[in-house]
Amino acid sequence: MNERILNVTGMTCADCAHHVEKALQAVPELAEVAVSYPKREARIRSAQPLPLARLNEALPRNYRLVEPAVAEAAPTAATKPSTVGKVLGALGGLLKQPRSTSNNTLEESSTPLRIAVIGSGGAAMAGAIKAAESGAQVTLIERGTIGGTCVNVGCVPSKIMIRAAHVAHVRRTSSFDDGIAACAPAIDRTRLFAQQQARVDELRHAKYETILASNPNIELVRGEARFKDGHHLIVNLTDGGEREVAFDRCLVATGASAAVPPIPGLKDTPYWTSNEALASDTIPARLAVIGSSVVAVELAQAFARLGSQVTILARSTLFFREDPAVGEAVTAAFRVEGIEVLEQTQASQVSYQDGAFVLATNHGELRADRLLIATGRSPNTRSLALENAGVTRDERGAIVVDRTMRTSAADIYAAGDCTSQPQFVYVAAAAGTRAAINMTGGDATLDLDTVPAVVFTDPQVATVGYSEAEAHHDGIETDTRTLTLDNVPRALVNFDTHGFIKLVAEAGTGRLIGVQAVTPEAGEIIQTAALALRARMTVHDLADQLFPYLTMVEGLKLAAQTFVKDVKQLSCCAG
Repeated sequence: MNERILNVTGMTCADCAHHVEKALQAVPELAEVAVSYPKREARIRSAQPLPLARLNEALPRNYRLVEPAVAEAAPTAATKPSTVGKVLGALGGLLKQPRSTSNNTLEESSTPLRIAVIGSGGAAMAGAIKAAESGAQVTLIERGTIGGTCVNVGCVPSKIMIRAAHVAHVRRTSSFDDGIAACAPAIDRTRLFAQQQARVDELRHAKYETILASNPNIELVRGEARFKDGHHLIVNLTDGGEREVAFDRCLVATGASAAVPPIPGLKDTPYWTSNEALASDTIPARLAVIGSSVVAVELAQAFARLGSQVTILARSTLFFREDPAVGEAVTAAFRVEGIEVLEQTQASQVSYQDGAFVLATNHGELRADRLLIATGRSPNTRSLALENAGVTRDERGAIVVDRTMRTSAADIYAAGDCTSQPQFVYVAAAAGTRAAINMTGGDATLDLDTVPAVVFTDPQVATVGYSEAEAHHDGIETDTRTLTLDNVPRALVNFDTHGFIKLVAEAGTGRLIGVQAVTPEAGEIIQTAALALRARMTVHDLADQLFPYLTMVEGLKLAAQTFVKDVKQLSCCAG
């Protein structure tokens, strides 16, 4: 009888050991199994030795069996193990890291896995930290500001500006003006920008720079990387010169940049992208915005509430890819606030004369002091020389990845906005983490079937799952209900009943497959909807849940109740 002692990775508690032991007991070739959480090991007995691959196939994907590592010399600064590595080493030796072989299979190696990460945003940092936790030696390469788009020029500064604009708007006008006198606020954009930038700098330092500096398994290299081949990068160093970086695995997480449409004359003008708009310490008197989706509408409303006269040029309608009711509701809200929304409007020529932009459109000439271009984002992949490594891109230049974030090159992975995945930082971070797990020998995938999305306008727009049109496109018959906010008690007591919640259910089964909400705080509602979709709940299941009274999220329950009853005939908090 053959007996072996194997290390177990991925266990975090005694219950984990029970799961591993139960899974191994289901392997018919094993005569005896005992798993110890304190020792992080599994003792197995079998008539014949079984390959690790056969044993790991039986385990839940969070756990892995590995051979105990042989003793190694004291680590140098370049190979110093992570805190996790030290703990595992004390319990049975440092874990061996998988190493690529010529036929793309994995073999065990006693030296740290070398992982290169290109970028330092959400996907890159999540991947680098996870890989370092697994004992890999990570080289992170950044050509610009540490932290990428979200913290520096995206989510964080834009939401600060949007919140400031919301405060200004509420001081100017609210549903309670009859009893609380409104007043026109004095806007000091210079001070607002200083406050915004201070918080950006604080978060970048705490969540990016400090983490990189304190992790001995991550080396930061400043410069621009390009592929020499499938296992080497050439980095043009910021301080001058070149450096070659060899890697066993590489994660490309270079993000995306604002796409600029080919409008004649545009490139010869000082137009803004979102980067320049968020970095401006002044509020233009007249602002024209070309675009009709998230960035365009968020910044258009923020600038309008801070004092700009804003005109939006929408090639079609606002949010034309969403349920038509979404764009209609936001357009109506904008027009009430004095924001001009020009639908079916395109600029055919742009010039800059005497300090002003002149836009020729299919509906006449438009003049503005500033012009914001917000027509989408393009993947940052052009300068990477991906062809040298055999990495495939799609027609947009986005890197093509499979369900494990692996590219067409076996040892190169990609995550975030430089891929064709949804352009949300939470998707990027999740993809980066899973890529790191897979680069270090694990097996993790990213389920994108239920991705909630939020637009931080007022009212907010939040969606998850199918719209009615998308479901029909995929051949799914639907049953839908739309609840207006005058049926939601929280909206009534707020004296703000503009908006709706729409539920999309599968006809026949009643299973919830999509939700669209245009309401105040819709972003706080949509995660509950996402969990309901993930749990494959029916609208009847949702209607039967307990929701706290006088919350906006109660609107989900009321919307679900409309499938079987008239909620106008219910008392305020009827179950």
